[in-house]
Amino acid sequence: MENASAASRLIAQLRQIAILSDDSNRFYFSSISIQEIAIKTALNKPSFSIDAEAITKGLLSAGYLEIPMQATHAYNLADLPDMHQDPFDRMLVSQARIEGLALITNDGNIIKSCPDYINVIECC
Repeated sequence: MENASAASRLIAQLRQIAILSDDSNRFYFSSISIQEIAIKTALNKPSFSIDAEAITKGLLSAGYLEIPMQATHAYNLADLPDMHQDPFDRMLVSQARIEGLALITNDGNIIKSCPDYINVIECC
């Protein structure tokens, strides 16, 4: 069983490398993720000390495009599949669905509960 798990992780890593190295792909980040970073930093979470502004500037300078939260994303929240109740994750899934984008994540709950709803790419 351990070899199957290792093989699965390797396949996921290779898929991620292929996606990231393909120059025809565009990459986006969500303003929701930046909000979550800022909130966790403001709450002084001991294992969380990331500068939301620095992350944003770094992503933009690397060519990532920002997707702001819009009302259409919010409307879709009520139609999400039964997944865990983390509001940030739910908003990210809604954005991915409405925008027709794949969601790259290592969140096991999203990976398990959303593959029929959105394109989920497991990140290692």
